[in-house]
Amino acid sequence: MSQFTLEHLEALIAVRAGADPAESHTAKLVARGMSQATKKLGEEAVETVIAGMKGDIEELTKESADMLYHLLVVLYIAGVPLKDVLDELASRTAQSGIAEKAARKPV
Repeated sequence: MSQFTLEHLEALIAVRAGADPAESHTAKLVARGMSQATKKLGEEAVETVIAGMKGDIEELTKESADMLYHLLVVLYIAGVPLKDVLDELASRTAQSGIAEKAARKPV
């Protein structure tokens, strides 16, 4: 079982974001800004959905890793710590998903 965590990935992204964009994919994504980073996240999300729909477990695993990486890059650019996302998820476990969704204010 892997001991690698999303927290490790978050820290690695923070380090690599300051590298030379010619030498680091992460730095290149950060340099291109939020618009390009979110576009790439969307592409990875679609690829993850397609892999899931096909039932291709190996591809789903790989695309899920890509999607998580790109999500953390977007969170880094936005200045949103992973801890805040995890805290939000934890707060939602106090009630059922159906009750939580029903309690949300309409947008």
